[in-house]
Amino acid sequence: MNKLFQPLRLPNGQVIGNRLAKAAMEENLADADHAPGETLIRLYRAWAEGGAGLILTGNVMVDRRALTGPAGVVLEDERHLPRFTAWAQACRSRGAQAWLQINHPGRQLMAGLGQPALGPSAIAVEIPGLKNVFAQPRALTVAEIEDIIQRYVTTAQLAERAGFSGVQIHAAHGYLFSQFLSPLSNQRTDEWGGSLENRARILLRTVDAVRACVVADFCVAVKLNSADFQRGGFAAEDAEAVVAMLNERAVDLVELSGGSYESPAMQGQTRDGSTLAREAYFLDFAERIGAVARMPLMVTGGIRRLEVAERALQGRVSMVGMATALAVEPALPGRWKLGERAQVEPIVVPWKNRALAAAATQSVVKQQLVLLSQGRATKPDTSPLLALLFGQIKQRRQSKRYRRWVAES
Repeated sequence: MNKLFQPLRLPNGQVIGNRLAKAAMEENLADADHAPGETLIRLYRAWAEGGAGLILTGNVMVDRRALTGPAGVVLEDERHLPRFTAWAQACRSRGAQAWLQINHPGRQLMAGLGQPALGPSAIAVEIPGLKNVFAQPRALTVAEIEDIIQRYVTTAQLAERAGFSGVQIHAAHGYLFSQFLSPLSNQRTDEWGGSLENRARILLRTVDAVRACVVADFCVAVKLNSADFQRGGFAAEDAEAVVAMLNERAVDLVELSGGSYESPAMQGQTRDGSTLAREAYFLDFAERIGAVARMPLMVTGGIRRLEVAERALQGRVSMVGMATALAVEPALPGRWKLGERAQVEPIVVPWKNRALAAAATQSVVKQQLVLLSQGRATKPDTSPLLALLFGQIKQRRQSKRYRRWVAES
């Protein structure tokens, strides 16, 4: 049997039916209560029917005051738990594992959301030409750090109650835990900064706290940058060391990605302008980190062809994550299982301004998610400029609605 369609047994005994995962994407499709409504549920039902063995949700926020973007899903109490139950049931309707990705944006908080940004240190996100997009952060107090750890625990417990089979703790892409790990954004001099052991403390404490408060067969995973592709930042050797620390904990899987808003490697671009053009562009890092890891590894980034997915599993990688490819063709896993050589063409925006190109790429992808949520055919060849402009208009409208919602609640 093709290894892609062999089951994977996790350290806690749970089994994923095949080695293909729907990786997380930020949909910005929450309902008026910032919970999963029918739109989001229809989208995830399409992915469930597509045949992936593991479905990872997009960002679910642990604090309503700290969203990665407008119309994001928030799970901090049980008020809308039945909607999360319906979401979990849709994800698992064809037998897939369903994990809630839980996250906090830290300093990567859009200024338009009108909330105070918090980070390990008072260091703002710097993107050329987009200086005012993100709020100026202040440094977290120790009490606030402890509160955030508890928020992750609460969200994980609620995810378990809703019927999800696991959670993925997001420590990549420049969000809060990734900010703590990077010496560029974490310049604290207390126990939460300085050495890598200190910078990893919030992630390790959170993993321990979540694991202690859920049942043994509930999966606890981590998404980690293999590197953040910024000079002087979190590097591959740091990722190796963090994975070694996670080896000592009951972690069921580590997903490797890379980059941040400042250096969008997850979309094939780095801070210095070099391009990660080949498919599976985090695979080399995964092979290196795989020499250390005792838990299964998943690699995500650019995979859209069957032969590339198969090649990814020839070494130390156990799971293949796909995001953009499944935004365009959600049925790709099932088609591959039937023997089709179907593939998805990459979405390429060759603009000189890398930050705008990354934003336009994301806008095109989000348009596909909207179409899928409506039961319509995707249109990946849509104009990146129009997608970006439409996305900006929609984002302003959603941000205004969010500010009103958070003020009222």
